[in-house]
Amino acid sequence: MDRSRLLPVVALVAMLSLSGCLGLLGGGSVPAERLDAAPPGGSYAWNESVDDDLDAHITINEDATFSAVYAVNGSEIELFRRDGLGGTNPLDVRAVRYRYPNGTVINGTELHRRGAVDQTRDVVRIDLPGEGDVDGDRLAFTAGSTPKRFALPTYVTGSYEVVLPPNRRTSLPVFGDASPGGATTSIDDESRLHIRWDDVQSRSVIVQFYLPQDVQIFGAVFAVFTVVGAGGLLYYRRQIEALREQREEMGLDVDTGDDDLGDDGPPPGMR
Repeated sequence: MDRSRLLPVVALVAMLSLSGCLGLLGGGSVPAERLDAAPPGGSYAWNESVDDDLDAHITINEDATFSAVYAVNGSEIELFRRDGLGGTNPLDVRAVRYRYPNGTVINGTELHRRGAVDQTRDVVRIDLPGEGDVDGDRLAFTAGSTPKRFALPTYVTGSYEVVLPPNRRTSLPVFGDASPGGATTSIDDESRLHIRWDDVQSRSVIVQFYLPQDVQIFGAVFAVFTVVGAGGLLYYRRQIEALREQREEMGLDVDTGDDDLGDDGPPPGMR
């Protein structure tokens, strides 16, 4: 291959690699400003996860983020999202915290110093500083979600609780759903829906939710389109009827059906 043609290709691959588009050179430590960012509301739901003996407690925030607290009893945990093509992408974690069984909480920078918080092109890998077999270790972090839909791999199995923002619901089919099935629900004093599973073994937890006014707006829009559609159909039928009457008045109401085409015999020259 001509070197003059090869050099632009090499330069393009190098630029894409450096920008992270190809993920070839992705990796390294998560920046300290992300690790040590303040969690939404200033703190995590440590008490809920510990007192209720939950393996995962996830609070979905109104700004399309979620805050999670996981019980960890191993030496490491990998955080990622599936990309739909069989691969994974690293989760955009921030505000990372680690809680020892005695209640001591350290920030993300200290966690990286005592263990490790590293990002590859596929996952965020966290090496935990605990003993690894002591019940009560908790890892917390915040990451981005999508409006009205939460979906995340099950990094740990066991009991889960997902808390929705105020006034969100999942009970109406099409608009709302919770997977896996078998969840129990309750509503607290702040009108937040709590969805709880006793034993999650599936690959992912998915919650689709809505605001009641969303359904009302959809119903109103649907009604408007129904009325407009019905009006358009009525107008079309009236136009057809008027055209038919006009043809009759002009004496143009001639039947040109297929049954009459053969009455005059074959075309000239074919008789």
